Amino acid sequence: MTVEAGGRRAMGRPRATSPAALERRAFELFARQGFDETTVDDIAAAAGIARRTFFRYFASKNDLVWGDFEGQLRRLRALLDETDPRTPTMDAVRRAVVEFNRFDPREVPWHRQRMELILRVPTLQADATLRYASWRRIITEFTAARTGLPPTARVPRLAGHLVLAAAVSAYEHWLASDERTSLSDLLDEAIRHLGAGLAAVLDGAEPAP
Repeated sequence: MTVEAGGRRAMGRPRATSPAALERRAFELFARQGFDETTVDDIAAAAGIARRTFFRYFASKNDLVWGDFEGQLRRLRALLDETDPRTPTMDAVRRAVVEFNRFDPREVPWHRQRMELILRVPTLQADATLRYASWRRIITEFTAARTGLPPTARVPRLAGHLVLAAAVSAYEHWLASDERTSLSDLLDEAIRHLGAGLAAVLDGAEPAP
C-alpha cells in the first residue's frame, strides 16, 4: 500500500482508522525520534492518512498525547458520584482514583509511555498544568460537597492539591520502577498516607454558615 500523507509516502502499513490506532503510531515515532522532533506530518505519514485527517482526530500533537482526557475526567467524576455517601471522604477519593487509574495489562505499556511524555517532556508542561487543574477541580468539588463547604474554601482546595500531588508522586515512582511494580498499589499507598492526615479535617469540617 502506498498513501500520500503530508507530502510523504507511507509504504506497506494499513491506515490508522481510529484515535487509538493513531496514538499507537505516534507513540512509536516519539519513542524512536523524540516528541519534539516528530511532526504532525510524520505521524500522518506513519499512519497512512492525510494531514487534514489527523486534525479530524486531534486538534494538535499535544492533544494526541492526552487522548480522550475530557472523557476520562467524566469517568473520574462518575466514580466519585457513585460512592456510597457513608464511605469516609478520603476512602472514597482513594478508591475512585485507584480505579480510575486501573488499566488492562495490554494497555499498561502504552499508558506508561503516555505518562513518560506528560511528566517528562518540557514542551508538554503547560498543557499538563491546565489539564491537571481540571482533574484537581473534580476532587475539590467532591470534597466540598461532602463537607458542605464551597469549593473555594480552604479545606476542599487543600484536598484537591494534595490528592493531585500524591497521584503524581505515585506515577513518578512507577515510571522510575521496573514494569512489575503495581501502579494501583502505589496510588493506594500514597493516598492512604495522605488520607490519614486529612480524614479528621475533611470529615469533621464545619459547613459554611
